[in-house]
Amino acid sequence: MYSLKDGTVAYSGWMNGYGNVVVIDHGDISSLYAHNSELLVSQGQSVSGGQQIAKVGSTGWSTGPHIHFEIINSNNEKINPISYYIY
Repeated sequence: MYSLKDGTVAYSGWMNGYGNVVVIDHGDISSLYAHNSELLVSQGQSVSGGQQIAKVGSTGWSTGPHIHFEIINSNNEKINPISYYIY
């Protein structure tokens, strides 16, 4: 798993349902990366866009290894991440 863009790690640890999670605060939005097998960053750490932050896994309520990625806006609402994908 790689950080969407520059930010600060708001949370790195276990979250019920999501397993091993990293949440990064990017200022305008936050990004969440769940079900990781290993977390490579700590809360409060600054990260760069494209920096590896975790290893894909199947922790929490998961049936197999996959990428679980969410974008959360300033109102704490989940928003469609498609506009953040780089082709």
